[in-house]
Amino acid sequence: MTGLRYVYAVCRPFGAALQSQLTGVAGDPPRLLPHGGLVAVVSHVPEADFSEEALRAHLEDLDWLAGTARAHQQVIDALTAVTTPLPLRLATVFRDDSGVRVMLEEREQAFRRTLDRLDGRVEWGVKVYVETEPEQAPGSAQPAPKPTSGRDYLRQRRMRTRANEDLWTRAEGFATGLHEALSARADDARLHAPQNPGLSGAAGRNVLNAAYLVRRDVSEEFVEMVDRTKDDAPGVRVELTGPWAAYSFAGEEKPGEGS
Repeated sequence: MTGLRYVYAVCRPFGAALQSQLTGVAGDPPRLLPHGGLVAVVSHVPEADFSEEALRAHLEDLDWLAGTARAHQQVIDALTAVTTPLPLRLATVFRDDSGVRVMLEEREQAFRRTLDRLDGRVEWGVKVYVETEPEQAPGSAQPAPKPTSGRDYLRQRRMRTRANEDLWTRAEGFATGLHEALSARADDARLHAPQNPGLSGAAGRNVLNAAYLVRRDVSEEFVEMVDRTKDDAPGVRVELTGPWAAYSFAGEEKPGEGS
């Protein structure tokens, strides 16, 4: 089959077979391209959609991007089940197999260092949300009475502000303690910027958005640690996602990072 080469990930050689019905971007099954002790996971994609000019146009097409991202992630998930992949950026494309091999040679040492660091590990995501504002809490039997004067209005407003501040203080303290406990169990951790609720669609205000690099053999214990905290803070919601390929830890480690 002709076309450009779409690269999903780089990994070390592995013996397990990928899913027999697995398809990748543009419907083409992924294949392994070994070179110099590393393996690139690639598939063919049409130049009409993945040339530099075509990609610029597709970046404005949210439906196309979402479909491509789903197909990309499907391959990464399949790889994560059988090996430790180093996922590459969405729409990493080369002219042919030779271009992929040159990329492997040029970045060989960096790939090897990162794969050594990620070997046998997966990423877990943990988010903490302030779920309800105090005046909206379901335990409130009656709505606040309508203020009868300007002074009464200011008093009620001060009370709501104080209650909100108390909830935020508790939520931030809970999130800080949870992050410290999970970081101690993980090999590495990353704090991401809190999610914008308007973009994420998640209910509540995000106060912790973190990723943890965890050995596969302690992942069950890590999940249990998260589960045990879920009822510890009223008005606070904890969400766990994973296990994922280690996207948050796939870059070159910087001085001072890591465990």
